[in-house]
Amino acid sequence: MAKKRPQTKGARPQRAAGSQVDDGNVPVVGAREPCPCGSGRRYKACHGRAAAHAVTELVQRPFEGLPGECDWVALRELVPAATAELTLKGGLPEGVPSVTLATVLPMAWPALRRDDGSVLVGLQNDTSSGDLSRDLADVLSQALETAPGNPVTGRRAPADAPRLQDLLDLDAPFEPVVHSGFEFWVPDASTATAEVKASLERANEAAVPTVKLEGVDAAYWCETPEKNHLRWVMPHEEERLLDALARLHAARRTDLGEGTRLVGSFRAHGLVVPVWDLPTGVTAADVEKPAAEFAERLAEALADTSPLTADERRARGGLTNRQVTLS
Repeated sequence: MAKKRPQTKGARPQRAAGSQVDDGNVPVVGAREPCPCGSGRRYKACHGRAAAHAVTELVQRPFEGLPGECDWVALRELVPAATAELTLKGGLPEGVPSVTLATVLPMAWPALRRDDGSVLVGLQNDTSSGDLSRDLADVLSQALETAPGNPVTGRRAPADAPRLQDLLDLDAPFEPVVHSGFEFWVPDASTATAEVKASLERANEAAVPTVKLEGVDAAYWCETPEKNHLRWVMPHEEERLLDALARLHAARRTDLGEGTRLVGSFRAHGLVVPVWDLPTGVTAADVEKPAAEFAERLAEALADTSPLTADERRARGGLTNRQVTLS
């Protein structure tokens, strides 16, 4: 066997004489090909190592900086059927009448360019990197260039590809519309293929009835056979929010009416999602006023910076133990 050349850990690769490629402009090549920087090493052992790390490094809050960050999280993790119109920086390209974000698309397509040129982008698909924003932006970019009448297939987005924050108009509102089913997939279901019709039927059967509250931001009521729930995505820093919830919980001020109970929280894409159990029969309209009143109590608790009492610390421990991380 050939003797391996000794290497110093962490040393920068040496470029061949005359090489003009700098670290910020090394093109992507095959993992086993010579690195374009001229070091003489394979790409995967040279600049490809940093590129691979950039692709897999997890971005904790991929939607941070986007209008409606909390609703982006809700549509990604909690809401079965919803859409939201997206506004691009610089306006829509020629031949693209609209761009719409959808929770799910038929056949789990990442995106779809309809016959009329409009674009649908699916939010709840698996992604290939640690940056959901970059993956979705890459899907959107592909969809804008796809021929009408075709879906977009997934791929690994380049580490230096733009993110949603680069492509979307950050001054435009983000206004989700919750649907009872997935009929928004096709303008005319009678013309859909048998495969799409079957996918639509399966999706409708699995959809949990969900309603977005009108009086507070990013709170979603849902109905299940055993009981109903309210799941509320909140923008506050996690430790500060848990302290505030603990203060209210210790004072027995976290309920949303008779028979309701704060049961814990999710952690999703860097944000906390408190969850309440609601008795069967309690509708979204029934919790509109209690939710608005709770928002006022929470604002007061968030403003309190005094140390937690013993009862509040115990309440906080209980809330923390019941917290589940979704992503």
